[in-house]
Amino acid sequence: MTNWHALIREQIAKERSAAVELLQEWVREPSVQGEERSIQEKIAARLHAMGMDVDMWVMEGEELLRHPYFVSPRTDFSASPNVVGVWKGTGGGRSLILNGHVDVVPAGDPAQWTHDPFSGEIVDGKLYGRGSTDMKGGNLSSLLAIQVLKALGVRLKGDVIFQSVVEEESGGAGTLATILRGYKADAALIPEPTNMKIFPKQQGSMWFRLQVKGRSAHGGTRYEGVSAIEKSMQVVYAIAKLEKERNERITDPLYAKLPIPIPINIGVIEGGKWPSSVADLVKLEGRMGVAPGEQMEDAKREMAEALADLAKQDPWFAEHPVELEWFGARWVPGDVGEDHPLMEILQQQFLQVKGERAVVEASPWGTDGGLLTALADTPAIIVGPGTTAIAHYPNESVELDAVFQCAEIFALTMMEWCGVEEA
Repeated sequence: MTNWHALIREQIAKERSAAVELLQEWVREPSVQGEERSIQEKIAARLHAMGMDVDMWVMEGEELLRHPYFVSPRTDFSASPNVVGVWKGTGGGRSLILNGHVDVVPAGDPAQWTHDPFSGEIVDGKLYGRGSTDMKGGNLSSLLAIQVLKALGVRLKGDVIFQSVVEEESGGAGTLATILRGYKADAALIPEPTNMKIFPKQQGSMWFRLQVKGRSAHGGTRYEGVSAIEKSMQVVYAIAKLEKERNERITDPLYAKLPIPIPINIGVIEGGKWPSSVADLVKLEGRMGVAPGEQMEDAKREMAEALADLAKQDPWFAEHPVELEWFGARWVPGDVGEDHPLMEILQQQFLQVKGERAVVEASPWGTDGGLLTALADTPAIIVGPGTTAIAHYPNESVELDAVFQCAEIFALTMMEWCGVEEA
């Protein structure tokens, strides 16, 4: 009987040096929003060289731009193409999507980095650079898993669909475009940086903006005015109360280690125009977490009701209600049952490769997996190298050993999930 575990590990070892160079090449591409074409062209060429059916296109059209799940600060994606490569199976097997994004957040102040943010420098087994952990390291794991199986002559029964998308950091327009283009599968793996934990469930989130009104007056007679800053304090307390109530309902054991499973974070506060004037307007902006299995409209309703209840505490809010607006980024929650067959296969292969059982938890952040699960009927599971603790920070890095372990797990999982015709 063929020892595929040993063969795959041996092949990965043979290809490791070239794979590290490829990851360095990717990280050296500063693929921030609106500048992804160069890296996408390289990925498309790589997929073509691997013998895959390659589809590269620029997102456009009313179907996308008017879709209720479309979120982006822009509508022109001419410099940001999507890339999909399909490894066609022989038929009769289950299909699998390997989804990853190439867009990265800005590097920030270079002075806070030990090395150039796009250097791809390797120190003590870690590759440094913006996007290394979020999530080009995981993308390499997916690509290498396919490359290794093809090098070993494996022919899968089911299709494998490699997706290199844009716009994940802004809410998932790239993955939405792949869905509208017809790409779906029996399941999906997304190698976001989970520190190799397996996340079958993921929190969703959406941004909100609040306008808290007051009445202006001279600071010397501030009692003749109504301070929007003081009123905003009541709003903050109301949101904290709502957060507490929503989280007390979370009983899923996968969230047991998270102190606040679905936070409501206020990240922006602006108000007032002059030190000697009573502020007549305060703007608050934040992010509301949405639980797996929860409808986003229900979460919106709870926020609106909590703000409306302020009128019961303070008559000012009855005549001057807080204005609530939902804007900007939005990530759909995802929920895949722990008994899903891909979960079982994934955990088996994890144990075989790592020699220990995988940690299974719920994700504290959103990914494109929610869109795949909700809109494409493609249950998505999140697992990958890297940690989110350093994803958007200076000196972002990824452990190379974890990248190759993930590739090994993915290769074995693909064989079990998709089925093998011959090798």
